[in-house]
Amino acid sequence: MADFPSLAMTPAQQELFDAALAAFANAHAPYSNYPVGAAVRTASGKLFAGCNVENAAYPQGWCAEASAIAAMVTAGERVIVEVLTISDGDKIGTCCGGCRQKIREFAAVETPIYSCGPKGMRATFTLEGLLPMSFGPENLLNLPDR
Repeated sequence: MADFPSLAMTPAQQELFDAALAAFANAHAPYSNYPVGAAVRTASGKLFAGCNVENAAYPQGWCAEASAIAAMVTAGERVIVEVLTISDGDKIGTCCGGCRQKIREFAAVETPIYSCGPKGMRATFTLEGLLPMSFGPENLLNLPDR
């Protein structure tokens, strides 16, 4: 795999990283061999982590970000303020299109999304940067822009 330089992390980012790395270690990716871990921080400060879980009957598996969001919603939380993902490949990994939209359901366009490898942070994006001109809940619910 590529050897990326690690960007410095704040203690809060390190906390997200540690949660995502623990999830990454438990990923079930026997078909793609591309494990992913993710962690989200909510407005209350709570962390929720998830990993990808593949299934022999594609596309019945789910992504790490979706797993983390499901745990967050199950716990009664609804606002994401930070996202961190961990994957290990020759290129910087970012959330798939479906997960970008899932994050958009609960996050503002300026929400930071940190892309990491197992050794540390590789890049930082905003949700708007990964999903420009997005369609969010306020488009349907007559809510103020987030």
